[in-house]
Formats: sequence, structure tokens, C-alpha cells
Amino acid sequence: MPTLTTPSALPETVNGLPNISGSEKQVLEVVNHNSPVFLPNTNLKLEDITATFAVALHMHQPTIPAGANGKYISHLQYMFEHQGEGDNHNAAPFANCYSRMGDIIPELVSQGCNPRVMLDYSGNLLWGFEQMGRRDIIDNLKRITCDSTYQPYVEWLGTMWGHAVVPSTPIPDIKLHIQAWQHYFAAMFGWEALARVKGFSPPEMHLPNHPDTLYEYVKALKECGYKWLMVQEHSVQTLNGEEINNKHTPHKLVARNSQGESVSITALIKTQGSDTKLVAQMQPYYEAKSLNPLWDNYPPIVTQIGDGENGGVMMNEFPPGYKQAWHDMKQNGGGKTGVVGVNGTEYLELIENAGANPEDYPACQPVGQHLIWERVSDSQNVEQVIEQLKQENSNFHMDGASWTNHISWVQGYENVLNPMNKLSSLFHQKFDSLLQADESATQKHEYREALLHNFLLQTSCFRYWGQGTWTDYAREIYQRGEKTVSS
Repeated sequence: MPTLTTPSALPETVNGLPNISGSEKQVLEVVNHNSPVFLPNTNLKLEDITATFAVALHMHQPTIPAGANGKYISHLQYMFEHQGEGDNHNAAPFANCYSRMGDIIPELVSQGCNPRVMLDYSGNLLWGFEQMGRRDIIDNLKRITCDSTYQPYVEWLGTMWGHAVVPSTPIPDIKLHIQAWQHYFAAMFGWEALARVKGFSPPEMHLPNHPDTLYEYVKALKECGYKWLMVQEHSVQTLNGEEINNKHTPHKLVARNSQGESVSITALIKTQGSDTKLVAQMQPYYEAKSLNPLWDNYPPIVTQIGDGENGGVMMNEFPPGYKQAWHDMKQNGGGKTGVVGVNGTEYLELIENAGANPEDYPACQPVGQHLIWERVSDSQNVEQVIEQLKQENSNFHMDGASWTNHISWVQGYENVLNPMNKLSSLFHQKFDSLLQADESATQKHEYREALLHNFLLQTSCFRYWGQGTWTDYAREIYQRGEKTVSS
């Protein structure tokens, strides 16, 4: 890592709002570097490793207008304040889950184990800790984020600030979400910690398959300094339209837009299965034991992510299962030889330092794109081909793919999507021209407040949880957002 010319520390909140804008230039300067993050400090040697695995924990709670006098609060706070409703009695166990890696990692390290974990926390959730005054959770996370003792073991993954699913997020807002998460993470954990965030975890593992959306998404990730993206196994295909058959190999995700422009990013492929159960029982470790070396003898990687707090399996079975796996590795090679745990960036830096070239990784694209590209010609553009394919095949769509493929994030949610698109349009109509004239406009309260409403309305929960209370929340956020933008 280079010695950073560190900008001034950022406050977590500004005039009562999360600090999600105003220092974009500094954020871009900090994240856009090519220096290795893990390589200088890793205690792993590639020649000692036969196979690897990486596990990530995804954490999220939405922001809802349900506090005193309709104040925006974290759903976690709502759970604490309404213990008798539904599963709200899990509020304290959830809070513990958000904090506990700050205890588990130091415990394992002190016992001579060599643990690894990747953490994905939405911007909503991180702001919620601050709103609730839960410095205990924040400080526990800071311990394993900022203390150099634990940096080799923990990797943070970036995500969309407001937990927006990318395929149905208005294209102009994709980069805003990505940058806002980086901005707020820097405010909470510092610039040096942000400089180490090189992998990206998309909400709901949702990958857009519309060529123009995917292109803008990957382009934004690259511009924001990201080196790799996690994708779901069944959401990608080869360039020939076939299933991915070497899912334990890094891939090159190719994004080509309707204008013929192309950009690519490294993808680590999350394998299918019952996510929380696989992670809770550390199945990636046991799967890695059955794998053979890849091309040029690089060790394969089993990549898995699951909700870090959701369900009894994660709340109760994960800590003992996680600890047992690392102690097992300790007894079989000291946790540094044979089958070992890695973090995503660490793995890529190790193999690339040994000669692997990201341009040579097997190429992949989102499912459905092969059908488009084999038909696009000088006489037919992308949108015409998409419409033809939709008419010929009722199963063909441009809604993207996610780890909840039984749920459509688009069909039946016009009452959320239409206001969401309208608020985004109003936001950009008001501020885009202002920003062209004055980049510092992102530091103004009115901009930050309008941006926050735009993000909150795009949170996936307002569709995931179905019609009723959640769509009512979305309607209220829209009305407040429209008022904010119009004022």
C-alpha cells in the first residue's frame, strides 16, 4: 500500500444527515491506486497451497420512516422498539451478529488460527448504528478494520449505499450509490481503510443483463477503484451462451453496450446452494478439500456469501461452525498449507503476483446476452433484438438475475418503480446542471438531503417484502423526496 497523502478526516454525519457526498474528489484519489493491499502482509505462500475458499457475510437493515413523528430510523431500531411484532424479538441477536466478528477474529488469532472473512454492510445499516448510538458495534468493527494486527484476516467489500438492486436502479444513480458507500465508509473507518476496499458485493447478488446497464455498472466500478466483483453462478454464462463449468476459477466479466463499447472486470463466482446454511456450516472449506489445482497449478477458490444475521442457522450455528473449521485447518498444516482460507483480493493478488493475467481469465457475460449478440447486426439494434426475443420467448427478460430468482424485482412493483424512477428524474433535472457549473454543490445540505431520499426509495426491501406496509413506506419516502427536491 502506498503512503497516502491523507485528506482530512470526515465526520459521519453532517447536519443530521449521513455523510454521503461532498468529498467525491478525495474519495476517487484514495481508491484509484494499483498498489497491492494484502500481498505485503499476507502470511500465505502460493506454493504451499492446494486449494482455497473465501466466505463473506452480508449485513443489511433498511431505513424506514417509522420513528417518532415519522423520523427516519433503522429497521433494527424499530425491531428493538416493537418487540411483540413478528420476528422483532431477534433485534438483540441481530445486533450481536453485526458486532461479533470483532470478537471472533481476535479470539481465533490469539489461539494461533489463521482465519479470513469478508464483510459486506449496507450504507443504511452503518448509518443505523450511528443513529442508534451503537458505538459498541462500530468500535468492535473498527477493531478488526483499523488495527493492523487484524488487517490480514479481514476484508471489507464495497456495495450500493442504499442496498439498491442494480438492474432496476436508474443508470445515473448507480455510480452515486457506489461512491456514497465509499464516502460514508471513509467517514466511519478512515481513508486508509477505504484504500483497502477492492472487491464489490452487489445487493441480492443481482447482476444486470441489459447491455447498457451492465456496461455503466462495470464502468462505474472500475472508475471507483474496484478490482473485482462477486457474481452468482447461475447469473452468468460463457460468451458462447453455455453454462460456466469452471466456477472455482476467476473469470473476466465482459460488459458490452449497444454502442459497441466494451469494459471488463474480474469476477469471483459465488456457487449456488442454500447460502446461509453453506456459510454457517463452512461448506466452502469442505468443498475446497475435494478440488484439484487449476491451470498453471494455481489453487482453485470456492467463493460463498450468505446473510450474516438472518435465520437461526446464522444466529446460532455459524460461530461454532466457523471456529471449528479454522481450528481444523490449524491442526492440518497450521492454517497456511494445503487447503486454506483467503480473502478475495488476497487470492487475486497472490495468483497475479505469480503470473496470472486478468485478461486471460475465462470470459463470461450475464445470462441472456448471448441471444442478443448473436442477432445484433447493422440493420438491427440492441433494443429491437431485445423486443423480438421477448415476443418469441415469454421467459426472456432484462430484469437481471440474483440469488432470489423466485422473486421478480420488477413485475408487480410499478407502484414502487414508477415513483422511484420519477424521483430520480426530478433529482437529476435539478442538480445535474448545477453540478456542471459547480462541483462543490455536493457539499450543500439540499443536495445531500435529496440524494438521501433518492437512495432510500431505491432500497430493495420495499419490493422484497411485498405489498402493504413496505410499499406504504416507499410512498412516504417518495412524497418526502419530491418535496425535498422541489423546495
